[in-house]
Order: sequence, then C-alpha cells, then structure tokens
Amino acid sequence: MKAKELINLNREELLQKIKVIKEELFKLNMQRYGGRVEKPHMFGSLKKDLARIKTVLKQKKE
Repeated sequence: MKAKELINLNREELLQKIKVIKEELFKLNMQRYGGRVEKPHMFGSLKKDLARIKTVLKQKKE
C-alpha cells in the first residue's frame, strides 16, 4: 500500500483499513504463539502500512 493511494481516501475509509490491519496482526500473533506462522514477512509490512495510514490521518487532521 502506497501513501499516494492513502491520501485519496477519506477518514472513515482509513479508519476501516486500520481496523482490518490490526485484525490481521492479531491473527498473525495468534499463529506465532501457536507455533506456526505461514507468512512471517507480513509482520513488518503490516506494521509499515499501519504507520503510513496513521501518518496520512495525522496530516489530514492538520
């Protein structure tokens, strides 16, 4: 997900994306503690996406 794509979204859509990403991170963490993670690279990419969305939200707030 790129920042240019996120800028065009409104606040409600960004908040919805945050909710979806947090759910995915939760599922990955459950897999981690269960002992089997199929896609360990997703931790980093999801966290980066979450940070991008929060940055765009903060910029729109100003």
